[in-house]
Amino acid sequence: MTPHTGSPAADPAVRPATPDDATEISRLRSSHVLSEPLDEEWLDRTRDHLAGRLGPAGDARAYVVDAPTGGLAACALGLIRPVLPAPRYPKGLAARIHIVATDPAYRRGGLARAAVAALLDHLARDGVTLFELHASKDAAPLYREFGFASEPALMRMIRLSPAPGEGRP
Repeated sequence: MTPHTGSPAADPAVRPATPDDATEISRLRSSHVLSEPLDEEWLDRTRDHLAGRLGPAGDARAYVVDAPTGGLAACALGLIRPVLPAPRYPKGLAARIHIVATDPAYRRGGLARAAVAALLDHLARDGVTLFELHASKDAAPLYREFGFASEPALMRMIRLSPAPGEGRP
């Protein structure tokens, strides 16, 4: 891969993702978003799961930028979910921006910004009015440019079921 020069791309060629992009989106997530890369089994599971969700009836929307050498240079993926309708959510739709990733060789060129902008526009056309994401300290300024704000009330928990034979304390 040829490293990017660091100057912003004039007009990155952003396109909607298809189920065929699931492998590369999963790779970018594993390599550049998760704190621990996935092993091959989990990469395969993620790819298969995502490919189905990117299909016409799926709840995933993504925009990608192709790398000149093959694969993807950047991606932005949102997952749509229903919420109870209210005046601010008239269609009862919310989206979690689940993945925004750029291959290091292509960073600082506006690719993530372009992919996120296309994704947010698409989701808004679908009737989504509530958008959520988890942002790293470095990425937070980009999301603020789009109108995201920190929400101190947001909390998170991961609760895995005990494995068979394990009891709760």
